[in-house]
Parts: sequence; structure tokens; C-alpha cells
Amino acid sequence: MNAPTSVTVRFFAGARAAAGHAELTVPAGTLAELRARLVKDLGPDFARVLQVSSLLVNGETSHDDLIELSPGSTVDILPPFAGG
Repeated sequence: MNAPTSVTVRFFAGARAAAGHAELTVPAGTLAELRARLVKDLGPDFARVLQVSSLLVNGETSHDDLIELSPGSTVDILPPFAGG
């Protein structure tokens, strides 16, 4: 495992409300490490939102928690949206 790198995490809609932030810089080497760090730092309300959210790594949907994050990566957290 590589040493964690700092990545930018952007929160949208309900994820922003649950996180209490629009954006954070977080140290994480993989998407799994990022998820764990966010849950630890932001708590159970955020964990519930994260569980149903889509994650985009550098603009591309990722379902692979083992993906390695490179320096300067951006991860967007998008909860399900409703509306018309």
C-alpha cells in the first residue's frame, strides 16, 4: 500500500448537508481508505448518505474501492437526486 495522498472531496446536495462542507482535502491512498476516513470524521449521518451515493473519481464513476487515488485527484460524492 502506498502512503496516503491528499485528494479533494466535493459534496453535493444531501451529501453536502450531511457532511457540513462543500469541499474537503482528505488524505487517502484508495477509495476504501477515503470512505473509511470520511465516515470516521463526519459521523453516522454522513455514513448513511455515503452508503447510497455515487462516487466519481476525476469525473468517472467508480465502484472499485481498491482504486488507487493519485495526488490531485478529485472525488465527487453524489447522493441520489429526486425531482423532474
